[in-house]
Amino acid sequence: MMGFRWLQPLFGCALLLSSGTVWAADGKARFTPCVACHGSQGEGNTALGAPAIAGQDAAYVQRQLQHFRAGRRGAHQSDTFGAQMRAAGATTLKDDAAVTAVAAYVAALPKTQRAAPVKGDLRNGNNLYHGKCGACHGGHAEGNPALNAPRLAGLDAVYIRRQFSHFRDGVRGTDPKDVPGRQMAMMARTLPTERDLDDVIAFIHQQGRPQ
Repeated sequence: MMGFRWLQPLFGCALLLSSGTVWAADGKARFTPCVACHGSQGEGNTALGAPAIAGQDAAYVQRQLQHFRAGRRGAHQSDTFGAQMRAAGATTLKDDAAVTAVAAYVAALPKTQRAAPVKGDLRNGNNLYHGKCGACHGGHAEGNPALNAPRLAGLDAVYIRRQFSHFRDGVRGTDPKDVPGRQMAMMARTLPTERDLDDVIAFIHQQGRPQ
C-alpha cells in the first residue's frame, strides 16, 4: 500500500473535479426554465423585465431566490415582475439544493456587458455614485459580496431604475429579515432628483460597457 500513497492526492483532485462537473451540470439543468426570461447566458431581457444575472455573486443570487420563495420579495401589489419571479421560483426551485445549484451556475457565467451608452451627465453621475453608492457597490459598480452589495455594472437602465424606485417607494426592502434590502431602501431616499438618478444610472451603465 505504501507504493500507492502518491496516488491519493491525484485521486482526491479527481473527485473534486468530478463533483464540480456534476454540480455545474445540475445547475445548468435546473436553470433551463429560467432561460425563457433571463436568456441562455443569463444576459437578461429588458422587454420581459428580466435582469442580467450572469456573473452575479452566488450568495446574492441565492439570497434573492430565497426571498422570492419566502415572499420577502415580489409580494407587493406594485411589483408585477417580482410577482412573476416569485411564482416561477415556487414552481421551478422547490428546495434549497435547487437554489444553490442555480446560483452557482449563474455566478459562473461570463459577466454581461452593455454596448450602448445611456444618456446622462457622467460627471454628476460619477460624483453622486461615489458619494452614495460606491462604498458598498464598489468603485466600478462591481459589487461587494462582503457587504451583500450586488454587481450593478451590466444591468440594463430600465431594471436599475425600477428597483431603485421600488426601494425608495417601499415596494422592496421592507421585510425585517431582508437587512441589506432595508439598508438600500434608506439609501434610495437620499438621492435628490430624478435627473440625478438618470446621471447615476448613466455612470453605472458606463461601467458595464466593454473597455
